[in-house]
Amino acid sequence: MTGSQRARASRRIAERFLNSRYFLSSKTIACYVSTWDEVDTSAIIKRAWCARKRVFLPVTAARGRMLFRETLPETDLARNDFGLWEPLSGSLIEASSLDVVVTPLVAFDAHRNRIGMGAGYFDRTFAFLAGRTQWLRPKLIGVAFECQGVQKITRNPWDIPVFRILTEESDRR
Repeated sequence: MTGSQRARASRRIAERFLNSRYFLSSKTIACYVSTWDEVDTSAIIKRAWCARKRVFLPVTAARGRMLFRETLPETDLARNDFGLWEPLSGSLIEASSLDVVVTPLVAFDAHRNRIGMGAGYFDRTFAFLAGRTQWLRPKLIGVAFECQGVQKITRNPWDIPVFRILTEESDRR
């Protein structure tokens, strides 16, 4: 995708999320600060702050898990060992206490299976959701460009699928 195509698609994905009942009914949202090739989440974060929602960003922690630190417009960020932006201060929240988690996807399939960055942080952090027949919280909302969809992802026993996938063209359940 060109930069302008990526920006246009990111705006459509952000609007789709911001108009969803998951965003509108949430009080606590985890998101990520995007890299150049991911869906741009800056509009989601800014709108959440304007709506007085608590915004949390992931921080990598011991034992390969993520913690989530509250982030405000004035919070300082630094790059972690993976080159991703993390907040340097702010209160922590358990993953199970979040309402919604906006998740980047490297690839996805029609069954809401995902491929992430490969380090396993996501699956270890949300392992408590494995085997659930009902999604209470958090709702894991994957965001990706339509071109990242693949025919089939072979799921490992430890893989945690997302609740929903939003692209610039669709909203997949």
